[in-house]
Amino acid sequence: MSRFTLDRRTLLRGLLGGAVVTIGLPALEIFHDPPMRALAGRARADCGVFPRRFGIWFWGNGALPSKFIPETTGPDYALSEQLMPLAALRSKFTVLSGLDVRTPNTDPHGSGPAGLLVGDNITVGEPGVARTGTVIGPTLDQIVAQAIGDQTRFPSLEVGVQRATSGLSYSGPYAMNPPETSPAALFERIFGAGFRAPGETGGPDPRLALRQSVLDVVRGQAATLGTRLGSADRARLDQHLEGIRAIELQIARLSSDPPDYAACMRPDAPMDLPDVEGRQQLSATNRLISDLVVMALACDQTRVFTNMYSQPVNNMLFPGATSGHHQLTHDEPDPQGEVNMIVGAIMQDLAYFLGRMDAVVEGDGTLLDHSAILCTTDVSYGRTHTLEDYPLIVAGSACGALRTGVHWRSPAPDNACKLSLTLLRTMLDGLPASFGQNAGYTEDSLGAIEL
Repeated sequence: MSRFTLDRRTLLRGLLGGAVVTIGLPALEIFHDPPMRALAGRARADCGVFPRRFGIWFWGNGALPSKFIPETTGPDYALSEQLMPLAALRSKFTVLSGLDVRTPNTDPHGSGPAGLLVGDNITVGEPGVARTGTVIGPTLDQIVAQAIGDQTRFPSLEVGVQRATSGLSYSGPYAMNPPETSPAALFERIFGAGFRAPGETGGPDPRLALRQSVLDVVRGQAATLGTRLGSADRARLDQHLEGIRAIELQIARLSSDPPDYAACMRPDAPMDLPDVEGRQQLSATNRLISDLVVMALACDQTRVFTNMYSQPVNNMLFPGATSGHHQLTHDEPDPQGEVNMIVGAIMQDLAYFLGRMDAVVEGDGTLLDHSAILCTTDVSYGRTHTLEDYPLIVAGSACGALRTGVHWRSPAPDNACKLSLTLLRTMLDGLPASFGQNAGYTEDSLGAIEL
């Protein structure tokens, strides 16, 4: 009997029409990676004929808590200075305060998002193995996508406005989903040759059938390999096969009739915008990316998205600012007028995105009404990297499942992962029973914002 060997260069192989097809293996524990953990659930029932959507809208470098958190609570609260750009939409979102990300703050700008979106701190991998930090499991968006992603062409979309070098969305440890920041490339991916709007004629690309056959061959060979792996590596390989299955489902969606949503149409193809005097055109790019994501949701191309407007520790040069954003959060003297201006500009771009969602009419409501969108950042106060009183906004009521139009403040400092669990239960029919680990662990959601 031949000895079984496996390394990073091992490929999955199969034959199709006499030709060899190959696919590389995912990162496995046998290659010194830690085991992967995952959560699963069922999709919550649709509201009427329209589905619920879930999204994360993220910006880097925090806020100024004294100018971000409203001073009063309840439905008649007064908007704070930094939230004023959202005034026209105040009935469509809820501000939450008094919630702390309880993850140990060992990784400035990293521990906060990991604690809120995964429920535990970043890990640095096994001793003696050269690895950068990673999360312990899937982020909120990917937990939802695992449950409902097979109902759409794209299980999830990851986009950004800043030309990012990293991403916010993870399918599991070391499995980052990088954001697409090019409007032109994003258009081609969603609305290019594979897209058909309602009423458009024409069939799918005839090469799709060949791609289907290639995937079938590779998956069969991979299943045989799985019998020779340990349990942790089988779980990691299963996740890889689920990725292949997602491609198959996308191919199937391309072959079927498009959804007949009245708002769905093929948008005009955008162009990528050049920098102006060394500064990226953030707001203009945000409008292009926002319009594409909103139409992707309106056409039911996806029901899950992550928009990484700007990444942690970014030094973007905002209009009117004398230095990069992150540098200003540390170096600008109080009261940090330029930082305040930057956060206000970010909220204006968030308002554009939410406004475009609210402009899409679906039955008696809007696309925003049928969504739950977590709007947050990586720290509370950028200068000190604090994770207390974390900036949190939830836009949309998810078809009446969540309260909107209020500022709710926890009576005592509480675990921000309760909000994470609330959002998961809203999307996944009451599942899961708990969220997070260690200091982030909770079995309780936020009943105060649930309807």
